[in-house]
Amino acid sequence: MSAVQQSIPSSDAASTTFELPFRAPYDWPRMLRFLAGRATPGVEAVEDGAWLRAIDFNGASGTLAVRRHARKHCLVAQIDGPVSVHAHALAAPLARQFDVHADPAAVGASLGVDPWLAPLVAAAPGLRVPGAWSGFELVVRAIVGQQVSVKAATTIVGRLVERVGRPIEGHAHARTAWRFPTPAALAAADLAGIGMPGKRVAALQGFAAAVASGAVAVERAPAPLDVSGKRRRRVDATDTDAATERATLDTMRAGLLALPGIGPWTVEYVAMRAWRDADAWPATDLVLMQTIAARDPNLVRATQQRARTDAWRPWRAYAAMHLWNEIADRAGAARGG
Repeated sequence: MSAVQQSIPSSDAASTTFELPFRAPYDWPRMLRFLAGRATPGVEAVEDGAWLRAIDFNGASGTLAVRRHARKHCLVAQIDGPVSVHAHALAAPLARQFDVHADPAAVGASLGVDPWLAPLVAAAPGLRVPGAWSGFELVVRAIVGQQVSVKAATTIVGRLVERVGRPIEGHAHARTAWRFPTPAALAAADLAGIGMPGKRVAALQGFAAAVASGAVAVERAPAPLDVSGKRRRRVDATDTDAATERATLDTMRAGLLALPGIGPWTVEYVAMRAWRDADAWPATDLVLMQTIAARDPNLVRATQQRARTDAWRPWRAYAAMHLWNEIADRAGAARGG
């Protein structure tokens, strides 16, 4: 099966579907739980087993829905509206967002030897690292989410959309009928009373201005698809190219970290989800630090935990997901990240 299988658009409306095969197992319910807890109000939604949002690409607009196939080992993406003509170009970013190229056997074999992680991997062997449709949107959420709960961050991001975003006229789905603010609009907006401390507002708008001016890059193009629909490797299997790949990530990290009000947690969270760095590790994440300290009271500070967490390389992003997922399973809700 190729990585993308596209249907013939329907005759009565512009609509295209294509499949994104994955290596089983794939934990779709936990993927949706993570995304639902962080869905930007008005922009994204999780309904009836599907992730939904309105999208714009190359001047065309439409609506996107992603579901898991009922029988086959694949996700099914449906794009409605004029933007459906760009389905082939959108397949690669969607494959990245939903982590369909992950090898759960390789991840599990590595993390499963750790006594802390082994039971977590056994309980959720198909856990993926959820990506993001937009790197810019994810950084905004990460800045908003500094030192507040997942629920509080979602609420504040929803206020940003209502104040600075744009409603989509005639959009049929009310929960996805807004466009996220553009970098330029967010940088220039009056955010008084939005619910964030002044320094965090300044950090948010400084970041938006840097993106609007082109000073900082936060979008990382996925590896393209070849003619068979399979993803081409971003780099060849050489030490030189691997070093180039790492240098690219290091440059993006440094550019974001140099902005006022943005610290290592934000950068690693974005690297993990938007830049698809499987070894990203948000070391100062409160939930991660607490769950590690609960296992070993001698490991309280992030600096003390580093030697322990380095054992999870090169899959530390997946280790973070397993630890967050453990807390979410216990609480019956999204927590962490």
